[in-house]
Amino acid sequence: MKKLIASCLLMVAASLTVTKTDACTSAVISGKVTPDGRPLLWKHRDTGALQNSVKYFSGEKYAFIAVVNSGEEDPSDVWVGTNSAGFSVMNTQSYNLVQVKEGEERGEANGRVMRRALEVCATVADFKHFLDTISKPSLIEANFGVIDAQGGAAMFEVDYYKYTFFDANDSKDAPCGYIARSNFSFTGEVNVGAGYVRYMQEDKLLMPASAMKKITPAWIFNELSRSFANPLLGIDLKEGDYNRPKGTGWFVEQDFIPRHESASSVVIQGVKKGEKPELVTMWTVLGYPPVSVAVPLWLKGAEKQLPSLVLTEKGKQASGMSKRTTVLLDKVYAYDQGMGSNRYMNWELLYNSDKTGYMQSLAPVEERVFFLTEPRLDEWREKGSLDVRQVYQLYDELDKYISAAYNRLFGL
Repeated sequence: MKKLIASCLLMVAASLTVTKTDACTSAVISGKVTPDGRPLLWKHRDTGALQNSVKYFSGEKYAFIAVVNSGEEDPSDVWVGTNSAGFSVMNTQSYNLVQVKEGEERGEANGRVMRRALEVCATVADFKHFLDTISKPSLIEANFGVIDAQGGAAMFEVDYYKYTFFDANDSKDAPCGYIARSNFSFTGEVNVGAGYVRYMQEDKLLMPASAMKKITPAWIFNELSRSFANPLLGIDLKEGDYNRPKGTGWFVEQDFIPRHESASSVVIQGVKKGEKPELVTMWTVLGYPPVSVAVPLWLKGAEKQLPSLVLTEKGKQASGMSKRTTVLLDKVYAYDQGMGSNRYMNWELLYNSDKTGYMQSLAPVEERVFFLTEPRLDEWREKGSLDVRQVYQLYDELDKYISAAYNRLFGL
């Protein structure tokens, strides 16, 4: 039955012209349901701008770091970031809050609003005030997730004139301690928008994980950013039914969280109330997440140094990490013969019974990144502040280790 369903899916997908949209998956998780009591903010970014980097901004009131499209000297838009007050924000494009007029770009202001919010907001309450006071129509159509250094964690569904506030710390809004969103809003037009199946999958995994307090940055990357399950079809590619010798190893990408246009995945790990905002950690995966590796980033000291892998390389239009992952992404999506063929993916290259797939080969690399980082982060938390000299040493160590791993595994 599973193979029959999959075959139907392949035929349908291959017959369609696929329109690529900004289609992201996200969640805000209260510290009440994380193992260490710190809130989490996750954004898995899907976009036509596949080359992403991280950039430091001095900001009008607060400095901040954020994911941007590579190659922009002074980006007007940012897509997820955190500032010196410990305020962090991300968005997913909604497609059911606004009737867009001819000539309007859907969610035109989403990215620049986040840049401005990172410059001037310190708390969830500040962001509320910010939305209250910006000029209308705002040209916003988005689900904005935010966390702050006071334990605040919330989701805002925002259209041109108003917003609806959902508090991840309030059991009425978030009975399981988290709020998940993809590309529709609960206050928008019913059954319109995008990402319903992706939402089903993240909610299916987040619910039991929140009850057992299993949600960590590493868990999010492994279970969500690299999930290849479609709950509507009742399939999970990792079970092996579509690998050789049972199948050819090829499959059609349809409503998985990772997609061809997945350009980054970020988990911002907040602080407990009373901890310094400088301890907020922005775990950043640049490029297609199944073939990329998380790198920890901190704002303190970022004006002088960040890992070279996440910065746009001088004279180029890509970060070192995005450049490497693009090579592997192109091999996974190598079939290009006619309309709709860009959705065929070589699953066998990513994941196989011999455990030689790109995703399997990189798993221990990312595990070591967490192994090298977490003891130092625990030490800084115990001391109450970051040691910038040690941060720079860690950046250098991770740059060398990750670069060597890609060279050893893939010759990149």
